[in-house]
Amino acid sequence: MTADSNDPPATEPFVAHGPARRSGSILLVVLIAVGIVAVAVWLMTIGRTQAQPYILGVLALLATVGLFTLFALAAGIIRFSDRATDDPVMARIADQAQEGLVVTDSRGHVVYSNAAYLRLTGAAGPQDVRPVERVFIGNPDVSEAVFRLLKAAREGKRQQEEVRVAGHEAGQGGEQGRWLRLRVRPLGEGKRDARYAVWSIADVTRDREDQEDVFQELRHAIEYLDHAPCGFFSVNPAGEIAYVNATLANWLDYDLAEIGSGGLKLTDIVSGDGAALLTSIAAVPGEVKTEVFDIDLRMRGGKTVPVRLYHKLAFGADGAAGASRTLVISRARDERSDPERAAEVRFMRFFDHTPMAIATVDRGGNVVGANARFAKLAQGLNGEGGAAKSIFRAVNPRDRGLLIAAINQAAEGQGDIAPVEVMLDGAKERFAQFFVTTVEKDERDAETAIVYMLETTERRALENQINQSQKMEMVGQLAGGIAHDFNNVLSAIMMANDFLLNAHKPTDPSFQDIMQIKQNATRAATLVRQLLAFSRRQTLRPQVLDLGDALSDLTMLLRRLIGEKVKLDLVHGRDLWPVKVDVSQFEQVVVNLAVNARDAMPDGGKLIIRTANLPTEEAAQLANKGMPAADYVKIEISDTGTGIPHEIIDKIFEPFFSTKEVGKGTGLGLSTVYGIVKQTGGFVYVDSVPGGGTTFRIYLPRHRQEQEAAPEAQAGNAATKDAAAEAAKPKPDLTGQGTILLVEDEDGLRSLNARGLRSRGYSVIEAANGVEALEAFEENNGAVDLVVSDVVMPEMDGPTLLKEMRSRNAELKIIFVSGYAEDAFEKSLPENQQFAFLPKPFTLTQLVAAVKETMTAN
Repeated sequence: MTADSNDPPATEPFVAHGPARRSGSILLVVLIAVGIVAVAVWLMTIGRTQAQPYILGVLALLATVGLFTLFALAAGIIRFSDRATDDPVMARIADQAQEGLVVTDSRGHVVYSNAAYLRLTGAAGPQDVRPVERVFIGNPDVSEAVFRLLKAAREGKRQQEEVRVAGHEAGQGGEQGRWLRLRVRPLGEGKRDARYAVWSIADVTRDREDQEDVFQELRHAIEYLDHAPCGFFSVNPAGEIAYVNATLANWLDYDLAEIGSGGLKLTDIVSGDGAALLTSIAAVPGEVKTEVFDIDLRMRGGKTVPVRLYHKLAFGADGAAGASRTLVISRARDERSDPERAAEVRFMRFFDHTPMAIATVDRGGNVVGANARFAKLAQGLNGEGGAAKSIFRAVNPRDRGLLIAAINQAAEGQGDIAPVEVMLDGAKERFAQFFVTTVEKDERDAETAIVYMLETTERRALENQINQSQKMEMVGQLAGGIAHDFNNVLSAIMMANDFLLNAHKPTDPSFQDIMQIKQNATRAATLVRQLLAFSRRQTLRPQVLDLGDALSDLTMLLRRLIGEKVKLDLVHGRDLWPVKVDVSQFEQVVVNLAVNARDAMPDGGKLIIRTANLPTEEAAQLANKGMPAADYVKIEISDTGTGIPHEIIDKIFEPFFSTKEVGKGTGLGLSTVYGIVKQTGGFVYVDSVPGGGTTFRIYLPRHRQEQEAAPEAQAGNAATKDAAAEAAKPKPDLTGQGTILLVEDEDGLRSLNARGLRSRGYSVIEAANGVEALEAFEENNGAVDLVVSDVVMPEMDGPTLLKEMRSRNAELKIIFVSGYAEDAFEKSLPENQQFAFLPKPFTLTQLVAAVKETMTAN
């Protein structure tokens, strides 16, 4: 227990009861003195002839001291007393104290008690004094408290208890009873073997009654406040409702007990942005004053109640805002009784609920009045509340001069002030448009201008997205058009190159030059394919692929993309399982991630690409969200760059989301990566540490089919092999018979294709467009085995030609060739139409292979 001011001091004297202790001390001294005299006389008697003179002198002195002590005690010259008589003032204070004091020894015997103790315990006299535990014996409630006190005394600790006793137990008459405060503290505090314990008893009945009176008054005040004819609530600085009276809870249809349990916020009961008006006061500490607001409170069911608030907020010595005191008065009665008041209220409701932030300002830009939307916007801009006090603080310093100039124009009475588009001040990039209008001349001393503010952040973001999208669409159209023209040129080059290869043997001096032309044409075809992938006009051609080989083919391109400052490491797993993906799309995924990694390492670093097999049991242990347990091939792309902040890592795959500056990124790179991986049936996840780099992990499903021939469209990679190996490969029989109608608007390419087909045994009818093709078809009475047609042609395109010919011969077979994607024209075809497709550019071998496959198919 803690020390109490009424405890007796540690040096407080105490006196023994009766003469026993004093007479015992005197008797002891007398016996000692008599003993000294007796010994001295005996020694002098037996040693009179033997003792030395100085010994006899000492003995004589001792005898003299003993006799003098006896004489002094008898005469009263010397007196013995205990510590109580050492300080008679302290003794009188202890005897006359209002608190009962009693001192007990280690055996529990009373060695001292004052008069108050006798009175409070009902003792008849000093001979009737009992220790505390015996005073209240038989009372179980008090006995438990006394037991705790005794235990504390034995342990050398302080303890205090308050007990209620009947009147006779407390030494008082009557049946009402009294409250007593019992204390104990040992002398020599902290020592378990303390010799004495000091007990005190105080009557605290009056104090308890005063506390009860205060409690009753407080309960009555709360009851009056709860059932007052007006509402009342209090809000703490965190915006939480700390108190609501029963009247307001009833108005809002809330259970008062539910509100008292916490969890309700100011924004839950205030409609619209009205809460910002109340909390805006806390943002600007100053003198304590009562603000009046006409707002709407929101009921539990969503309905609103029009009220007037008298809102008061106090501030502490440190300037921190405390809890509010807000009086709530319903406006319904005022509106019915006072039409002018009703009109004012309707205006205030319109003013506060308008979606545009409105404020009146003086010439210095200080806010004189504002609606709820402005108060909310000001809170979101500046944590110190500066924007709520000065409208200039709401604007970024770089654009602040524009708003100052507009308000100066209003101060001079100018009209038609042009709107001002500025960046707002704050941690996030936000924009707003300010509309400034002047006020009447005689009112400009207090209010110079009315400022309407409309936030344009979302509008600007949407405009930027649309601009980026349009730019990407335009670039895509341009890339697609260029790719189409390139495909026609490359098709002619590759076809002519095949004729040259057929006409020359590997031993000819010019054979190597022809092979070099073919290799470069193949590289050009790859470039065109990348342009079509960029414009999303490529035909998807999934094929079984070895990721190790595909990444090795990309190595040179990746090194050029990432630059010399970034080191590229490829770590391939052993015996990688095959996967089935579109080569161009897979290359696009790797390139996009490599470019992002490069941008994250402006000062250089390391880009590591790892591949590995991931068996089903290992995939199950990863517990990646949404990824079932199965066999996968993992591609891990890591960098040592700046990393991705935790607050945006969940948004990086969203379309148009980019952390790069405007014009330096489209926000489509990672969304494209995500779409391609998901379209392939795979999964992609990212781990990043700000300042510690980023790792993208791509999981592609294992392809189970052991053998699957790659499409001829990818056979261009074989052109890089040496001529001897090319010549040694067994060539399939691609000759055939039949009549082929060849439709191509490019004259040079058409003649080369016709020449190649005729060289393989086919009869070829040539047409420059769809109209000529129909005429040739009619001239031959429909005796055509196969139509090979371009898609985009003047006068009549390929899909229209197909409809016309199929109307005459439903079984007619057709192959479309185009530099555009297959799905670019598929929608213009009738439903359930069958056709083959050969993308440009293609080689002679690919053309005749597609022709033979289509003609022999059932």
